Amino acid sequence: MSELHYLTATELARLIRARQVSAVEVLQAHLDRVERVNPRVNAIVTLAAEQAMDAAKAADAEEPRGPLHGVPVAHKDLLDTAGIRTTYGSPLFSGNIPEKDDLIVQRLTEAGAINVGKTNTPEFGTGSHTVNEVFGVTRNPYDLSKSAGGSSGGAAAALACGMVPLASGSDMGGSLRNPASFCNVVGLRPTPGRVPSPSETAAWYTLSVQGPMARTVEDVTLMLSVISGFDPRSPYSIKEVFAAEPEEGVAGLRVAWSPDLGGLPVDAATAAVTATAPGVFERLGAHVEQVELDLSDAEDAFRTYRAWFYALSYGELTGLGANTAWNVEQGRRVTGADLARAERARSRLYQRMAAFFDRYDVLIAPVSQVPPFPAEDPYVREIDGVPLPDYLTWMRSAYWISVLHAPAASVPAGFTPSGLPVGVQIVGRPFADARVLRVARAFERATGFAGRRPPLWPPAALAARRSGRPPL
Repeated sequence: MSELHYLTATELARLIRARQVSAVEVLQAHLDRVERVNPRVNAIVTLAAEQAMDAAKAADAEEPRGPLHGVPVAHKDLLDTAGIRTTYGSPLFSGNIPEKDDLIVQRLTEAGAINVGKTNTPEFGTGSHTVNEVFGVTRNPYDLSKSAGGSSGGAAAALACGMVPLASGSDMGGSLRNPASFCNVVGLRPTPGRVPSPSETAAWYTLSVQGPMARTVEDVTLMLSVISGFDPRSPYSIKEVFAAEPEEGVAGLRVAWSPDLGGLPVDAATAAVTATAPGVFERLGAHVEQVELDLSDAEDAFRTYRAWFYALSYGELTGLGANTAWNVEQGRRVTGADLARAERARSRLYQRMAAFFDRYDVLIAPVSQVPPFPAEDPYVREIDGVPLPDYLTWMRSAYWISVLHAPAASVPAGFTPSGLPVGVQIVGRPFADARVLRVARAFERATGFAGRRPPLWPPAALAARRSGRPPL
């Protein structure tokens, strides 16, 4: 019990339900951790400590009302939280306090989870490096000079540091997967519609999804079971109830391995770590085959639909940051012919991958093409000697997968020689979220990398103020 802040959500829920520990004790352990560590990483940007403590006291006074009763959670600052500041990482909304919860927030609260606060994100989730003009940069817990990834970088860093056991996130071009890879946690991009996202602006848009993040696959599975499920306000919401696969392990499964997703440049240190994944699956009894992929249709499809979405969603705002404004301007140039071309390309790719997943159960590949990069850099400009034209290009290993309408998980796969985390991406056919999580769980248990904690220590002044408590 000495490290409540590093227990899993599954274990915390069990202990609270059995009244072996109180929700107040659990919350206080995490609030202490936030006080000690957050000033160094800047992961939680709006702390709702008073509201959270009131909720924890109420949880202790009532019978358990859901599978996450009393378990702390933090929400990405793109999600509306009633009565708690929600800035979307933009100075335009720095004082915004929503009146209603987003659906994912509502479902977690109804399951008994306690909202600790909001995690940092780039403006409107634009990019895989978490920095904005409201709160500044989120730093990587494994090396404070490096990026935590994005756009759910605050969520990933908070998880890695033990500030919360669960965190919500979202993913258009890799925003649940890239920061999970950078911070040695687990992130799942669900099949679009698995977690409904009601919208009055882009209700039919399928590139962007909401999903779970945690330190273990088991906790991600638990969280997904709570936030998934049909909602009539989302037109492509999946009606079937999500359930984990009862089978264990991967023996007999057909695993396709792509070291570069069809020719993408990959940093040597990242390539060395991800290259160990096929051997893990072979030792577990899977049939592994290296494959040559052609995902090139994803490039134009992703960029066209992303640009169109930005113009639709943010085109009427003035004073946008550079990255968001660039995306909006790209969107204003999109024509009907462009959308038709993108739709044809995405349809071709979908059909090719449908045939691919008739031959293979899952695809494994790098999540990101690089390990965590310097936090002062706005984006990656070169990979393995290959110059990149803009801030999006380095994320292709993630956003090409986004176009597939498929579930994809980032799971810790190891560390570079300098101690930076690297994740492996596990991709399944559309709607096979449970299969992806089963494979991810087997890999996680076989490798044990998820148990490696960041080498963080609290600032001396904070440690002294804790009246003699050990600094963790």
